[in-house]
Amino acid sequence: MDTKRAAARAAIGLPFLALLALLAEPAAAQTSLNEQLIGGLNEKLLYVAIPISILVEAILIYTVVRFRESNVEEASPTRENRRLEITWTVATAVVLLFVGVASYQVLGVEAIGGVTAASNPNAQQAAVAEEFEGAVGPEPSETDAVEIEVVAQKYFWTYKYNEANVSALSTNDEPLYIPKNRTVYLHVTSTDWLHAFHVPDLGLKQDAFPGQYNTIKTVAYEEGSYQLYCAEYCGVGHSQMLGKVTVVSEEEYQQYLEEKQSQSES
Repeated sequence: MDTKRAAARAAIGLPFLALLALLAEPAAAQTSLNEQLIGGLNEKLLYVAIPISILVEAILIYTVVRFRESNVEEASPTRENRRLEITWTVATAVVLLFVGVASYQVLGVEAIGGVTAASNPNAQQAAVAEEFEGAVGPEPSETDAVEIEVVAQKYFWTYKYNEANVSALSTNDEPLYIPKNRTVYLHVTSTDWLHAFHVPDLGLKQDAFPGQYNTIKTVAYEEGSYQLYCAEYCGVGHSQMLGKVTVVSEEEYQQYLEEKQSQSES
């Protein structure tokens, strides 16, 4: 067996090894409702992309190996094959339809598309400090939902826990606390110009506009500390506009609010 043929076979086998490694890898714990929905969509799209990639690479490698010694001067022109053209057109349409439907099913969920964009007419009045447009409160059935304002400003974040009437600053290395397994509504806004609230490990991202609220919704499943970034370039201090989102138990969350209330009253 010559070197070229061995290399071609090895290249064909690599995608299959990658697929086996992917299937053998244990599923990671879902940190939030948002991350679960996004991860599920990515898996669906991956299951479509892998076979297509393998097929295309196999055809490419076969063509290179099969015709590597062909004389260019003896090459014949391509002939029309309507059956083949119809087949790949229909196959492409089916794939695009699947991707579109799968994506819409996720993007249409409030936790991904945004509560503000969904404009639920049955939502309650949002618990916010400013009379800006865009803030949407919980649904009537969500009696234990938490509402927190996230205010962006050059170059830090302010968290307003309106149920306890207390605030916290990220500049004090203080994280945004949210309770585990409770619906949380984050009303995101800005005091100066464009920013973006982004917590990748929780699947959270929303623009912060001055004079407007953008409400996002989440349910966190895993306790822990998650990195918060500003995902919109906002000036010379953009790279330092960081923070933390800490998911805690219900008991720890209530204890934190009581401590902040005591500090504000003293």
